[in-house]
Amino acid sequence: MCGIAVLTACDPDKPEPLPDIRFETPANFPAPLYDLAANPVTPAGFALGRDLFYDGILSRDGSISCGFCHQQTAGFTQHGHDLSHGIDDRLTMRNALPIQNLAWEREFFWDGGVFHLDLFAIQPIENENEMGEQMPNVLDKLRRHNKYPAMFTAAFGTPEITTDRFLRALSQFQLMCISSNSKYDKYVRNEGATLNAEELAGLQTFRQKCASCHEGELFTNNSYRNNGLPIANADDTGRHRITLNDEHRYQFKVPSLRNVEVTRPYMHDGRFRNLEAVLDFYASGVADSPTLDPALKSGGRLGVELTATEKSNIIAFLHTLTDHEFLSKKELSEFH
Repeated sequence: MCGIAVLTACDPDKPEPLPDIRFETPANFPAPLYDLAANPVTPAGFALGRDLFYDGILSRDGSISCGFCHQQTAGFTQHGHDLSHGIDDRLTMRNALPIQNLAWEREFFWDGGVFHLDLFAIQPIENENEMGEQMPNVLDKLRRHNKYPAMFTAAFGTPEITTDRFLRALSQFQLMCISSNSKYDKYVRNEGATLNAEELAGLQTFRQKCASCHEGELFTNNSYRNNGLPIANADDTGRHRITLNDEHRYQFKVPSLRNVEVTRPYMHDGRFRNLEAVLDFYASGVADSPTLDPALKSGGRLGVELTATEKSNIIAFLHTLTDHEFLSKKELSEFH
């Protein structure tokens, strides 16, 4: 795909130059969990995965791409929608999670229903409210397309388009959606950034009152918790839908807080429009239930004790997690 600014200068008969891309673990990150030896990121594989990610050909009527619900400027979420919108403008069950730092995750979606990144795309493609297509149809369309057989050859050595190759190419693009250059990152890596007094106070309060779930440099421990949201949809029992274990009822995955400034609305059902509402909920809106996270009902009270100043400071700190380079990186854009 040619970039918008140079569209008229592009020669459709000449292949695009491959991106200078390689996977590197950020200095302040732990080792990735994804087996990169089994699917190493290559420039050709990444370019193929990127084109697939932004192509509506993956959906039944050509209208919905992965990028439709995962927009780069919104941290690869569907900006402004409480519940994601799919094919025929149908509503999905949940808010779209960000696509970022997926090499450090073992399970995917709010309920952890997919256990490997290479299987990630099947669910939205075949969900009747998301892309409404079937994998055999997708592969057939790609085989008949004028550009994809050559791109699969460049990425994998031969033009065969298989489910495995298709999914591994998408993984290669998503693996490179690494967010690690926020103001906070540059501060902790001593790269010239400093936090002001409000941000530092927010960091201290965050570590005391939020980091038991949003821990480490990824700002999530990837666990599943019932955080005390009053039940809005009794049919969506979260992790329980996958395990059928009553102890998991209404538990949802702890999301990373990286780029949280731009990934609103918040929670699995997008009920909160801003960070102030989120912190107000944790301070005074937590509802008790048999599976409520014990950390939210300690000391004889529900929720997290937060003053107005502490809330303001936490939000100031959370803004330091916004990675503007990631949100505007040309190589990750549809219009590269």
